[in-house]
Amino acid sequence: MPTYEEDVVAWASHQAKLIRAGRFGELDIEHVAEEIEDVGKSEQRELTSRMAVLIGHLLKWRFQPERRGASWEKTIKAQRKDLAYVLDESPSLRTKLAEPRWIDLVWTKGVALAVSDTGLDCFPDECIWSMTDDILNLSWLPN
Repeated sequence: MPTYEEDVVAWASHQAKLIRAGRFGELDIEHVAEEIEDVGKSEQRELTSRMAVLIGHLLKWRFQPERRGASWEKTIKAQRKDLAYVLDESPSLRTKLAEPRWIDLVWTKGVALAVSDTGLDCFPDECIWSMTDDILNLSWLPN
């Protein structure tokens, strides 16, 4: 049996077999607990990443109206649908949408993406839109 440090994939497969067989005393409990916690962290990272991309595109849409096009609109729609799916699959993540610290983080990342893509430095330092009423609204686009 490989250890967690030697081959995490083979280790995980073995741990799953032990659980299914009801051999709980043989489990590597500490590492199993870490992996379970990491699943939640991974979902949070996905939410953060997708939200930052969406915000970046919304900022470009708002501050570069002359460059608006189907590509940006499709990216905005795709990110919103992906975010809706993530939030439907893990409803507890919805609490993030109201956390000021998280909102500041995703806004900062979204601004950084918009600055990198546009070369502009005109974006607000703080979130100017509502997470649920605006940013995640499938039909809303900033003027």
